[in-house]
Amino acid sequence: MKLYEFAPTRSIRARWTLQELDVAFEAVTVNLIAGEQRSPAFRKINPAGKLPVLVDGDTVLTESIAIVLYLAEKYPEKGLIPADLQDRAQLMRWLLFTTTELEQPLWRISRHTNLYPEDKRLPAEVALARADFAPMVKVVEEHMRGREFVVGDTVTVADFVLAYTLDWAQVANLLNGLPCLESYVEQMYARPRAPMRIREAFASLRR
Repeated sequence: MKLYEFAPTRSIRARWTLQELDVAFEAVTVNLIAGEQRSPAFRKINPAGKLPVLVDGDTVLTESIAIVLYLAEKYPEKGLIPADLQDRAQLMRWLLFTTTELEQPLWRISRHTNLYPEDKRLPAEVALARADFAPMVKVVEEHMRGREFVVGDTVTVADFVLAYTLDWAQVANLLNGLPCLESYVEQMYARPRAPMRIREAFASLRR
């Protein structure tokens, strides 16, 4: 297997899953800063020019959620996706909630603070995104109260996706006053096979 990645991106979710599964893979860095994602060679792999991409034999998968689910399904004995139908439904629920209700406002903030050219950044969009994020993250705070994992009693891919997304929220200073989630993120990244955190990943680019 090959994982096309760039350190601070949602590639972290795919890498985390691979590391927790303890399966061999080749990491291929695609430098977004240098524009390597726009090269013809990479566009053949992912016409959208985005990361991560997992290549497993003839299977080419884009989208981090699709990748983590594929990997969990490929190695069911590792227990990263529940066997029980109801638990699987809850896992899907929280994956979708994370990517729609938490990730989308975080993307709006990132675009209007760092990614867009300065003349296209709209401070009002940042304020609106922060306002959208606040009530939704409180839903997760309540869900995680008294819990160690998102679904059931063992870690699943929903935890890798949520922990990464909450780490992103911490970078944006959006987890203040949410002790359950702050503790959850620390515990998840303390796992022996956890990847670099986002701040570490950005720091690694400057070395």
